[in-house]
Amino acid sequence: MTKRLLAFFFAAIMIFLPYPGECQIYVSNKGEDANAGTISQPKASIHSALRQARELRRLNDPSIKNGIHIIVSGGNYFLDEPIRIRPEDAGTNDSPTWIEAAPGGQPVLSGGIQINHWKKVIANIQGISKTARGNVWVADVPLMGGRNFEFRQLWVNDQKAIRAKDGNGDNMQRILSWNKKEQTCWIPTPKMNLANTASLEMFIHQWWAIAILRIKSYQVHGDSTRLSFHQPESRIQSEHPWPAPWISKETGNSAFYLMNALQLLDEPGEWFLDVPNHKLYYWPRNNENLLTATVIAPALETLVKIEGTIDHPVSNIFFKGISFEHTGWLRPSLYGHVPHQAGMYMLDAYHLKTPGTADKKTLENQAWVGRPAAAVEISFADTTGFEDCRFVHLASTGLDYNKGVHDNLIKGNLFKDIGGTAILAGVFSDEATEIHLPYNPKDEREVCSGMQISNNLITDATNEDWGCVGIGAGYTKNTIIDHNEIENLSYIGISMGWGWSPTANAMKNNQITGNKIHHYGKHNYDCAGIYTLSAQPGSMINENYVDSIYKAKYAHLPSHWFYLYADEGSSNFTVKDNWTPSTKYLQNANGPGNVWSNNGPQVSENIRHGAGLQKSYQYLLKDKSATLQQLPINIERNELIELVAKEGAELDLQKLKNILQQNNMDTTAIYHWQNHYVLFQKVQDISVMSGRLQNNFPEATVKVYYEPFYEFNRSNCKEKSTAKEWDHIILTANLVANENLQKEYLNYHATQFTKWPELSKGFCNANFQQVLVYKSGRQLMLVISIPKGSSLDELNPKTTENNPRVIEWNNLMKKYQEGIQGTKKGETWVFLNKINNW
Repeated sequence: MTKRLLAFFFAAIMIFLPYPGECQIYVSNKGEDANAGTISQPKASIHSALRQARELRRLNDPSIKNGIHIIVSGGNYFLDEPIRIRPEDAGTNDSPTWIEAAPGGQPVLSGGIQINHWKKVIANIQGISKTARGNVWVADVPLMGGRNFEFRQLWVNDQKAIRAKDGNGDNMQRILSWNKKEQTCWIPTPKMNLANTASLEMFIHQWWAIAILRIKSYQVHGDSTRLSFHQPESRIQSEHPWPAPWISKETGNSAFYLMNALQLLDEPGEWFLDVPNHKLYYWPRNNENLLTATVIAPALETLVKIEGTIDHPVSNIFFKGISFEHTGWLRPSLYGHVPHQAGMYMLDAYHLKTPGTADKKTLENQAWVGRPAAAVEISFADTTGFEDCRFVHLASTGLDYNKGVHDNLIKGNLFKDIGGTAILAGVFSDEATEIHLPYNPKDEREVCSGMQISNNLITDATNEDWGCVGIGAGYTKNTIIDHNEIENLSYIGISMGWGWSPTANAMKNNQITGNKIHHYGKHNYDCAGIYTLSAQPGSMINENYVDSIYKAKYAHLPSHWFYLYADEGSSNFTVKDNWTPSTKYLQNANGPGNVWSNNGPQVSENIRHGAGLQKSYQYLLKDKSATLQQLPINIERNELIELVAKEGAELDLQKLKNILQQNNMDTTAIYHWQNHYVLFQKVQDISVMSGRLQNNFPEATVKVYYEPFYEFNRSNCKEKSTAKEWDHIILTANLVANENLQKEYLNYHATQFTKWPELSKGFCNANFQQVLVYKSGRQLMLVISIPKGSSLDELNPKTTENNPRVIEWNNLMKKYQEGIQGTKKGETWVFLNKINNW
């Protein structure tokens, strides 16, 4: 017999005897739990199969010597309760237990219930808007255990539907004010009457987090409405200092929307659940037929719970090829949801009147947090794993390895359409422990250790709680996070650490290596592709790829984002050989021992292309979602800060130079006109820098010009190449005081590329590299960037060559502009000259 035939012979044996010498228990959704669990008489549930396996282990049956395979046929398995795996189910190194898909099958463990028998709404039901009439369908919702069935998520043909809200698409409004003492918020009065709406909620964006608040009272006062909220979230929301509602004339107050009222159901894809009357209303999308669609609402929060004890952990249990789908999370409906960070919701939080704790002398707040529910929850478990599984359509966390977990593997899985964090590992803070206290238990068995999170695709996670993360590692040690691809997130890609302190704790020897993180920060800033906290001796961040942060529409500070971010207390990290498009990094209040080297766009192409999923796992990439978004991407740009000395006064330029040197900034990029001084350059943290300038020049006014409201660059030209080096010309003027004229001016610039394309053509013809216009109050800053060594006097006339529309534009803009204080009569734009001689 030839070697080739011999190989074929043994392969054939393996096809017909897939698990030689091992115990097999078969499960099928067409089986019966009373069956023997054979391939011809399968059981109906994994629950029953686990019980059979448990008995075999209890009796030390010879058939389990080499392990137990629970083989699950393809199809849906709708669960009434979580599958529980206990110490008695544990395998051994020689005899593990696998719970796995049958060859060619895709078993789905679902926590959902299918909603059927849809009918188009014909009657004029109170609350349905004129826009929605004739478009809305209704179905009866069953009772659950004799009680009303309540849920916050809905999937139609595997696409998440939208809980009815005001503001179509991603549009949100801005709050008017927040009164912490009264625990109230003022908002613009909505167009529809919501005064007597039960179960109305507010979703509010605040700094790096969001909050969901149940509305208690709704009092209309003309064009403004006063909201108050139910407890306990009302107290927590108004007492905690970080993060808080954002109030800013420059960047806009916190964005919000109202949700969960029938009156708000006003566009395709939205739904509303009338809980007391057991009715579900839905406006189908164009491609949906509710007579044939699969509509699923979640009934369970957790599908699988693996739980041992510190002395008797669960061990040697492995899942392969299983899909975990359709979980809900009802806590926000019962208690509201006010997270501190990474989705950890606050149980209590407040500002300290007298700052300082034993560990941190400047600490000004206290907080205690809870942990969100997860589709799969694991604690006190060793040597378990998930491979080639799917975690999709989940309301909160996907997979959570919490306390007392060691040497576990998460490899080659898909995490998609996750409302919260895809993967959590390690303790963050126990509910009884204040979050700033270092966690270092006397019994080290509590500490998460030896996790490996490798070659997973995480996409479209954090799509409900925008402050969650792709992978969140709390107090862990010896953890490896490598070769994952993480994309399409609302906030951070990988977050490692907790505690905000350089004090020694349980964390050490962690590694973040070879990951590909892109298209993150869709909604929340103060973020990065990779983010760390606290002391982690021996830890390494290397050879990762981080790129393409979204341009967040409602970010509190438009430039407060980073590729790499070592936050408070980060200590003893080595950060090297990470590829990023620029060196926009932040090291905020770090501890000792950090080493940063060779990070940025110069890192080798081998590292750049080697990051992300390794070849044998790239089949997962078919489920990527970021490219479908087509949302704008942010890039690092120069920041613009103005210092205005008192009239007739000058700044101490040597002092300013010293401050710039201390902050690794260019001392030559200062522009000046009379008592106005402008810095235009890259700044690590513009909010921190503006604070430092104000502290050093208390008599001056420090103004930050955030994102330009107008931007031209060479991408708007036929010839798109750019000069290697630029000179910047900076001018300033005021908008006129008339608010209607100000709006007209802004609108002209917002529509320039479509309605006045000749202006761009003129800029291209003059070889302008970029044109930026900023606004702070009424004051404008105009930045024109030209090739280094060129003259604006020579280039500017080319903007109007054979282009009368540019002349028309320039004349039109005159009625919207006037000179700033100190300009001569009839003078509008003034040049700020670069200071070349100190």
